[in-house]
Amino acid sequence: MTATTLTLASPDDTCALAMALGARLRAGDVLLLSGEIGAGKTHFARCLIQSRLDAPEDVPSPTFTLVQVYDTATTEIWHADLYRLSSPDDCIELGLTDAFETAICLVEWPDRLEDLTPAKALHLTLADRGGDVRQLTAQWTDPRWAGVLEGLL
Repeated sequence: MTATTLTLASPDDTCALAMALGARLRAGDVLLLSGEIGAGKTHFARCLIQSRLDAPEDVPSPTFTLVQVYDTATTEIWHADLYRLSSPDDCIELGLTDAFETAICLVEWPDRLEDLTPAKALHLTLADRGGDVRQLTAQWTDPRWAGVLEGLL
């Protein structure tokens, strides 16, 4: 597994990275967003999603709805928060495993996927380093991610 770490000095830096990464994503890309509550997972996802929308739209946290789906000019974006799931089988019922193949998927609390975790996913872990500073660690096994991330991290 390849890994790299980046310090993000502010929420604006986190948003800028999410937007730049979002511009490089395509259908079938899965981002697994890990970190403690308040680490910035939803902020990252919200910035990425908004950067791909044709018209501004509210992007709420899917904590209670579990999944929010957004239509863009090129593909759907699925934003999932799996914190409240009790079984990986719930992901199948939500249609999330199918979306892994056909949409851009942003998954918060991906540990709930267990053996359903896509092998080609990009793992992003955010950690609160105090104040507005976040540390982002990216990990991947699929060689495609090195090209996608080139110049961003």
